[in-house]
Amino acid sequence: MNILVCIKQVPDMESRFKVNAAGNWYEDTDLAWRMNEYDEYAVEQAVQLKEQVGAAELTVLCIGPERVKETMKKALAMGADKGMHILDPDSHQRDPMTIAAVIADYVRQHNFDLIFTGMQSQDRGSAQVGVLVAEMLGIPSLTTLVEFSYADGTISAKRELEGGSRALVSCNTPALVTCQLGLNKPRYPTLPNIMKAKKKELLTAPLADFSPPELQQQTVAVFLPEKRGGGLILEGDPAELAEQLLKIIKDKTTVLA
Repeated sequence: MNILVCIKQVPDMESRFKVNAAGNWYEDTDLAWRMNEYDEYAVEQAVQLKEQVGAAELTVLCIGPERVKETMKKALAMGADKGMHILDPDSHQRDPMTIAAVIADYVRQHNFDLIFTGMQSQDRGSAQVGVLVAEMLGIPSLTTLVEFSYADGTISAKRELEGGSRALVSCNTPALVTCQLGLNKPRYPTLPNIMKAKKKELLTAPLADFSPPELQQQTVAVFLPEKRGGGLILEGDPAELAEQLLKIIKDKTTVLA
C-alpha cells in the first residue's frame, strides 16, 4: 500500500505576529515554527494505517522554504518512511488552487492508494487544498474526519458536521481524507525514532518541476483587527439602570441615524 500524508509548517500560534513590509502577509522573522496541528492528526492516522496493513510505504510531502525540513523530520520520527520536500520560498503567496495542483501533479507520478491531509491550515484556514487535490485527481474525498477505519480497500469513517452532529461515510480507495482535531492522539517522537529519522530519505525538488499554474487568487492585504472600546458598566437600582440603558440606546440610535 502506498500512502501519502501532506503537511504544512505554520508559525506557533503563541507567537507575536506583525504584518510584513508589503502588507500582504505576516513577518516571518523571529517566529517559532511547528507542524500544522490538523496535520499532526493526519500523520498519526497515516502511521496507524501503515502499522495496521504492514506492507505499506508512507511518504510525507511538504511545500515551502528550506526551513520546512525540520518539521518534516518530526513526521519522519513519528513513523513516515521518507519525505518529499517541494522547495518554494514563496509558498505563502500561493493560493489553494496552486498548492493543490502541485500536490496532484506529484501524486500522479507515484500512484498513491490513500492521501491524508489536515482539515485546514492554522494560518490561512481555507480548508480547500485537500478537496481540490481529490477533485483534480478524480478520486473521492472524505472530510473533517473524527473517526477512521480501513479494511480490504474500503474506508469507513465519521465526519464532524456543523452543530456537533456526525455522519457515517465510506468509500473505496484510492481516496483522500482530511483530518479534524480529536481524530486520534498524535504520538510524541521518541529519541530513538528521532535519531532514525535523520537517516531516512528526504528528497528536495524545485517547484518548477511540478508545472505550477498561474495564481488564481492573490492576498491583497493583511491587517490586525481594530481595537474596540471597553464595555460600559452601569450601576444603581433597577429603575435607574433601566433609565440609563434607555438613554444610551436613544443616543446610539441618534448617532447611527
